[in-house]
Amino acid sequence: MKLKKVIALIFLLILSFLLMTLLWGFSISQLEEPELAAFEINKEELTQWNDTTFQYQDAWLRKNRFGLWEMYISGSPEELGIKNGILAQNLIKYQEYAFVKQIKKMIPSESYLNFLKYVLSFINYQLPERIPNEYLREIKAVSLFASEDFNFIGDNYARQLNYHAAHDIGHAMQNLHLVECTAFGVNNGRSSDSSLLIGRNFDFYVGDEFAKNKIILFVKPETGYSFASITWGGMLGVVSGMNDQGLSITLNSAKSEIPLFAKTPVSIIARDILQYASNIEEAYELAQKYNSFVAESFMISSAKDNQMAIIEKTPEQTILYHTSEDELILTNHFQSEELSNSEINLDNIKENVTDYRFDRVEELLEEQNKFNEYDFARVLRDTKGWANEDIGLGNEGAINQLIAHHSIIFKPEQKKFWISTAPYQMGPYLCYQLDSIFQEKYPPFLSHDLVNHFIPADSNFLLEVYPNFLQFKSFKDKIEQHALVDIEKLINSNPHYFYTYELAGDYFQVQGNTKRAKEYYDKALDYFIPNQHEVNRINDKISKME
Repeated sequence: MKLKKVIALIFLLILSFLLMTLLWGFSISQLEEPELAAFEINKEELTQWNDTTFQYQDAWLRKNRFGLWEMYISGSPEELGIKNGILAQNLIKYQEYAFVKQIKKMIPSESYLNFLKYVLSFINYQLPERIPNEYLREIKAVSLFASEDFNFIGDNYARQLNYHAAHDIGHAMQNLHLVECTAFGVNNGRSSDSSLLIGRNFDFYVGDEFAKNKIILFVKPETGYSFASITWGGMLGVVSGMNDQGLSITLNSAKSEIPLFAKTPVSIIARDILQYASNIEEAYELAQKYNSFVAESFMISSAKDNQMAIIEKTPEQTILYHTSEDELILTNHFQSEELSNSEINLDNIKENVTDYRFDRVEELLEEQNKFNEYDFARVLRDTKGWANEDIGLGNEGAINQLIAHHSIIFKPEQKKFWISTAPYQMGPYLCYQLDSIFQEKYPPFLSHDLVNHFIPADSNFLLEVYPNFLQFKSFKDKIEQHALVDIEKLINSNPHYFYTYELAGDYFQVQGNTKRAKEYYDKALDYFIPNQHEVNRINDKISKME
């Protein structure tokens, strides 16, 4: 084992030297920027109606009463980018601040961060060649309104372009575990009204601040179909969305090798599908056009087909997966005959918790015959493990890990969707109907959510359970800052979570009390631990003390 580690270290050193040699030459060059069609920016046309409501030409941005931003934009790629950038300039700056802050928290070493900056620049230097020109133009137009405060990372265009690959890099770097999503759907006999119903949790966690200013973006492009997506400032790729043809799409990561060269980010592939596909076959044809950055599953539902499907995509293959059942479940592993038995997929199932969450969804779906949107919200909010075992709040084995950027439910045939509000997916789900928005049946600046169709908050959880989770997070932050805490109160705040006891062990380890530290590390191993790397991490801590 020691020999293998030495060989791996030598390999990494050689690779680092080669990369730095290559990056020295690359770092003096700049990304080629797209040419923008002639346009005029007239900032005097920006009207601020109040602190949370803005209008620019026919585009608008407002913050609804639940804290979600709603934005409507239309036009050519340049017009989409300009309208987005002018309206959301402060949100774009805030989002970049939150992203950079969290990355620095996860990787506190400035020298290593600087090295990673050049590594990612090298990986992504071909990125403009992998993205359709219309999206490059839109990104360029948005970048005109990005903040100069982050020029130490790169110029505005380079940064905004590279951020569109953040989802891919995040889940390719398996040790960071930024992406652990769950999606499922029912149809025909499993749906209360026999129509398609899709639900998903987007568990892309880059800190609480990053998830604070979510945007419900309504886009009426010059070409293709109008669509809605759940996004954040500066992001034009799609992770969850539905178009006016009743086609929905969500992204779920699968295990990937860390990419060495840029290909097309999966959020851009999803954007292209949402803008130009009206059914599953068209979505599949579009997905086949691209070489993806990483392995990904795209869950598609189509009102025209009255069907659900999964497009499983690796950098080498694109597979369309159907099932004859009236339910479809997707976590973070492949299910098709072609990809399910691949070595990397089997390793993923063995080492991670994707199969566990899949089985938990299946278990909950077997509890009743038919489902509606209220039932789906209950499943998406579930914090338990198999057989309702309490595995602790925040555990990756749960469908609801209390880290979701957003949770969403689609009803494609009615072109409706329900989007979660804070905290996580425990607040009310607001309902939107696409035809009402794109046909302008409502005047601008009024909230478009359908007040008579929202799904209520989980008040019992918020009153009885959530305060304990907030206390747990507070203790966690204090321990990470080496502050004094009451360990008994820490344990009581989240007593069934293995990480609670690992934190207690870390606390005593810093104080030099190795006996108490080992006791808590050993106790952590008695609880459900979702991933093998976390088991290894705790065992390594014990071994170092011994």
